[in-house]
Amino acid sequence: MNWFPAIVLAGVIFLIAMRGRWKGYKIWHVMAFGAMVVVFSGYLSPVRALESVNLDVMFFLFGMFVVGEALERSGYLAQLAGWLYGRGRTVDHMVLLTLFGMGLASALLMNDTLAIIGTPVMLFIASKNRVNHKLLLLALAFSITIGSALSPIGNPQNLLVAVGGGLKNPFLTFGRYLLLPTLVNLLVAYLWLKLLYREEFSKPASVGTAVKIRDPYLANLCKLSLGLALGLIVLKILLVTLGWDCDIRLTYIALASAAPILLFARNRRRILGGIDWGTLAFFAAMFVLMAAVWDSGIIQSLISGMGINLLSIAAILIISVLLSQVMSNVPMVALYLPLLLSMGASTTELMALAAGSTIAGNMLIIGAASNVIIIQNAEKHGRRAFSFWEFAKAGIPLTVFNIAVYWLFLTLM
Repeated sequence: MNWFPAIVLAGVIFLIAMRGRWKGYKIWHVMAFGAMVVVFSGYLSPVRALESVNLDVMFFLFGMFVVGEALERSGYLAQLAGWLYGRGRTVDHMVLLTLFGMGLASALLMNDTLAIIGTPVMLFIASKNRVNHKLLLLALAFSITIGSALSPIGNPQNLLVAVGGGLKNPFLTFGRYLLLPTLVNLLVAYLWLKLLYREEFSKPASVGTAVKIRDPYLANLCKLSLGLALGLIVLKILLVTLGWDCDIRLTYIALASAAPILLFARNRRRILGGIDWGTLAFFAAMFVLMAAVWDSGIIQSLISGMGINLLSIAAILIISVLLSQVMSNVPMVALYLPLLLSMGASTTELMALAAGSTIAGNMLIIGAASNVIIIQNAEKHGRRAFSFWEFAKAGIPLTVFNIAVYWLFLTLM
């Protein structure tokens, strides 16, 4: 067992945590530095580093970044915000609409997609109404993390559980086990944010409904892109529900959605230049660094040395949350799921793995990719999102509440 990758990871986490005090570098700079250290030191070979990068995730993010950039440039995004938030009159309303609107939407559109599209909407609302943008960005982060738990396509780790766990009817299974506790947790998030930002909630807030489209041609392409995305998602749901063996990957959905913009947009070069390449670099580097940590054997030793019942609901939830902070939830599920299946895990225990690995995103910034996307996207628009410590202050207690809710519901199933 080699501790070198763990030391590098600890250094990366420390630099991310201190970024608010030591300005001049971005999160993706830190993660890229950590990845280069494990490769250039000879610990991880260049071939292994390339193999560790999940191309499905990279292409999915690229496709959705293209759609998100086009939505914003065309002005159609602001119009959608007016439609969704048009009836809101206070910050209280805006937070509720975000938590339940964005949260439930993430169950079908995937949390990373909502992070890409939702960040500029939150900044627009905050700027128009002089509201603390950190409150709205936290509401977005918590909503899409919690909401994505109730669907097998809400996030990549849920999809792994649904497919790898051999669930016969994954949509009904996720709904049966996780719908009610997820709705309760969205309400818990609302009450928690209201307690933390009580002075903001009574402020008036609106977005207006008459938003002028800046580029009608590009807006029409965006409508086509969103129509393709929703159509393919519905088709995927039907195929999975009917048990037909036809895999429509999330990557295919994202690239098909981006195709009209990439093929027909007049200003596609500007769109490509405006997407968040820094976040893509962060993900590529994260895959490399996490591969080095896993190859070191430290994670395996920690699990085997715990000496606890790994099939208990509480253990699955806690282990999933904690390990997701150090190795990301998707690779954590890919490694933990076979272990649970080899021990004869039940459907309830598989749902605990899905819930725990998802809700881990509420604990720390590094617990979910969608958190990083929100931060990077906000900085691209010239606004500093929540710091590592600001997120932890709000997220750690909320995660404890979330775990308790899921534990209570799952143990009663």
